Amino acid sequence: MVTETIQTLLLLLAIAVAVAVAAQRLKTAPSILLVIAGIGLAFIPGLPRVELAPEFVLLVILPPVIYSAGVSMSWREFRFNLRPIFLLAFGCVIFTTCAVAMAVHWLLGWQWGVAFLLGAIVAPPDVVAPLAIARRLGLPRRILVVLEGEGLANDATALILYRFAVAAVSTGAFSLGQAAGTFALIVAGELVWGIAVGWLALRLRQWARNPRAEITLSLMTPYLAYWIPEHLGGSGVLATVAAGLYVSWNGPLLISASTRLQGIFFWDLIIYLMESFIFLLTGMQARTLMEIEKAQSFTIRELLVATAITTIIVIVARFVWMFPATYIPRWVSPSLRKRDPSPPWQTPFTIAFTGVRGVVSLAAALAIPLTMANGMPFPQRDLILFVSYGVIVFTLVGQGLMLPSVIRWLGLANEARAEQERERKAEFAARAEAIDAAYRRLEALAAERKLPDDAVALLRIRHDQRTRLLPKDLEEGLTLARLSNDLRMELIAAEREFLYQLLRDGKLTDEARRRIERELDLEEESIACHR
Repeated sequence: MVTETIQTLLLLLAIAVAVAVAAQRLKTAPSILLVIAGIGLAFIPGLPRVELAPEFVLLVILPPVIYSAGVSMSWREFRFNLRPIFLLAFGCVIFTTCAVAMAVHWLLGWQWGVAFLLGAIVAPPDVVAPLAIARRLGLPRRILVVLEGEGLANDATALILYRFAVAAVSTGAFSLGQAAGTFALIVAGELVWGIAVGWLALRLRQWARNPRAEITLSLMTPYLAYWIPEHLGGSGVLATVAAGLYVSWNGPLLISASTRLQGIFFWDLIIYLMESFIFLLTGMQARTLMEIEKAQSFTIRELLVATAITTIIVIVARFVWMFPATYIPRWVSPSLRKRDPSPPWQTPFTIAFTGVRGVVSLAAALAIPLTMANGMPFPQRDLILFVSYGVIVFTLVGQGLMLPSVIRWLGLANEARAEQERERKAEFAARAEAIDAAYRRLEALAAERKLPDDAVALLRIRHDQRTRLLPKDLEEGLTLARLSNDLRMELIAAEREFLYQLLRDGKLTDEARRRIERELDLEEESIACHR
């Protein structure tokens, strides 16, 4: 059994790597190809059936993924876009839940509690797949921030609504006023808890001052933020987001360079593996669902009709919500209209189109209890599971593959290029000002501490060289920077070859070679970051 499990994991890992390479060549989001590959694997005879445990997704995978996204998010940009993020993560999720519930109740005759449960499951869009495409296609920064901010918070709304719906179906009792009060209490409590966890994590890491210990603490942080609110009846998502944003804003001056460099690699690998496995396993659930379907009383027609109706509603509801939520607040508030003018129609259209569903919806569907409080089978549980899976596949694969064409049709690339040019100019200006600040500090230290002239002269030369590398013209500077970077990479390669020859000749120890190699690695990575 253990050997079979290890073999299966190695097979999935190999497939994830192969799909990542294929996605890079095809210029497609890996998550889409992973789901397709998973569906293909599900029907290969002889392969063991792999079932996706909802607790594994919600308690093991989701916390670090959300926390990592929160840490990489800019708090300043998140705060500036808080209104559209709030309208999507809370308003659009609730609106979509109600729209799906009304549609399946009136068109398919589902009871209200079960209908709302399905709505809560399929309401939150996934953030990984569309953002992977959007970043590569060069969308304007604000669209990316709104999509990422929505992806951080919408799962919290959906999971809280999901808990209310499950409880209502199981017990047959529901109070809107009580649910609204509980919802507000959960939101406030999770935000406070998340900030407290972020503060504690940074203080512990500052006290540890050991990269390995700090990275271990960073891995424990999302679970501490998530598990306790989740255990007490909340979602845990908002607490994890709050902890990540707190660390993002307050961490730069408290986290050492060594920890940051090692932590970036560690977290990139962890998130890559988690996302790869989870999308691959999502596709592989097709076999389990087909086996369940054969034992159920509902027909393929009922399944397809319910899936089609639900898919159409979740897509249309997002468009219906997006345009009024974008323009009505600006029509009502002149101050908002002056501070933040109305965007062109392409912006809300792009955000609306990226509403693909993902693994959180599947995990929520799988987590539906088998029985109600009275011991009776949970009504239409398997049908909900089928419909949820169908919505995920149709939106993730269908909309995901169409997204590049839609973005090109909307013509947002020009705005993104102009935005990148402004960002580069601001970056060069900031570099020049930072060098000037360091130079002034050097002169002050030289006078205060009576530093040796030779040491001060070397540092002055370094700063003079950095100043000369700054371009006066942006285009000319970028051309020179690309040429300089290419030449520096060739020189680094020549230095590596020479060091390797010294090592083989016995003129250099491995320890010394590793120290020099680390410096070359850091320089090469610095060049790669500016290409």
